[in-house]
Amino acid sequence: MRIAMIGTGYVGLVAGTCFAETGNTVVCVDNDERKIRKLRAGEIPIYEPGLQELVLRNVKEDRLSFTTDLAAAVKSSVVCFIAVGTPPNEDGSSDLTHVMAVAEEIARAMDGYRVIVDKSTVPVGTGRKVREAIAALTTHPFHVVSNPEFLKEGAAIEDFLRPDRVVIGTSEPRAAEIMKELYAPFVRTGNPILIMDLESAELTKYAANAMLASRISFMNEMALLCEKVGADVDSIRKGIGLDRRIGPSFLFPGAGYGGSCFPKDIKALLRTAAELDMDLRILRAVEEVNEAQKALMAAKIFKHFGPDLRGRTIAVWGLSFKPRTDDIREAPSLTVISRLLEAGARIRASDPVAIETAKSVFGDRILYFQKNYEALDGADALVLLTEWNEFRYPEYSRIRELLRQPVIFDGRNIMNRAKLEELGFTYYGIGV
Repeated sequence: MRIAMIGTGYVGLVAGTCFAETGNTVVCVDNDERKIRKLRAGEIPIYEPGLQELVLRNVKEDRLSFTTDLAAAVKSSVVCFIAVGTPPNEDGSSDLTHVMAVAEEIARAMDGYRVIVDKSTVPVGTGRKVREAIAALTTHPFHVVSNPEFLKEGAAIEDFLRPDRVVIGTSEPRAAEIMKELYAPFVRTGNPILIMDLESAELTKYAANAMLASRISFMNEMALLCEKVGADVDSIRKGIGLDRRIGPSFLFPGAGYGGSCFPKDIKALLRTAAELDMDLRILRAVEEVNEAQKALMAAKIFKHFGPDLRGRTIAVWGLSFKPRTDDIREAPSLTVISRLLEAGARIRASDPVAIETAKSVFGDRILYFQKNYEALDGADALVLLTEWNEFRYPEYSRIRELLRQPVIFDGRNIMNRAKLEELGFTYYGIGV
């Protein structure tokens, strides 16, 4: 099948590449000429394990190409995916400017039947708006489909090639059959393709992220209660996770969730509800708990050292919002480091892949180290904010030699507290 993937951000590039991997001919479109030149040269603008290899292979096999010519891409394709950004407005609503602009460009370029797919995360009702905008500009037949993505940064290739489920929002049999054919190679083991109406598909994406965010904030509140009563949140996590009605996923307490999805989607869902005179009280609490949680490690540092950190140096391990990505959007590190800087601290930070993206935020206000132990040299404490595998089992004796004081603030509860305390460390975790 011939596919136009409009937008070469995280979702568009991963989706386009994976469709090409199953034999489709995919042209990825972007209006950023510099980005397209880099992609043609094999330079990938995002860090995602396995993506570069797939891009290079499919370009070599002539199944994947990159262009700025949207009209030509639409004319050569049967299915046109809209995968452009939907950044949040100041009121939390999603900015649909790029989505609607692309829809209109598709309409002007169409020369026959097309399936036009909203792949971007968009609020309920966007599909209808896209359909109306296209119908106003063309007489050619088309169907609009909602096909939300469920990709985890750091595991996006696996998620796309082997999805738990595929959600397709359309009431049109012709469009549904085309989409089922397109996704058939990914669900050969029997995982379902769910066909539903446009609005339900759009809301499914938000509901899924809202549920996951709720579990995280719930466990973070339980962790705070544990600290008050002397309980161990890790034991509680195991105890409730074995209940089949609950399950073990997304029950790890930590420094708060971040990234491009959960924070933005919760805000968008709250805004949608507000426009309908509804107050989603649980989700409002989820957001409030998370904002407080992102500042928790800074509060623990202030409690230990006092509010004035002038003359103190703090080492930070982990800048990205989660492992296996260079994405720092809404990352707890942004909140923690900002508060420490305001208090006068010097920061020595290390992350396996997110240093360059962090520089776009902090510039030269902090020092960066590719090797994590180098960040410790002469620091008064270590604060761990991202659970990268290489941080899970470090040499504790080496950490003690490098730190001026043996103090660790573990924002992900991944270090061995008992062993650290045995070695004379002062250890601060979450809910333990």
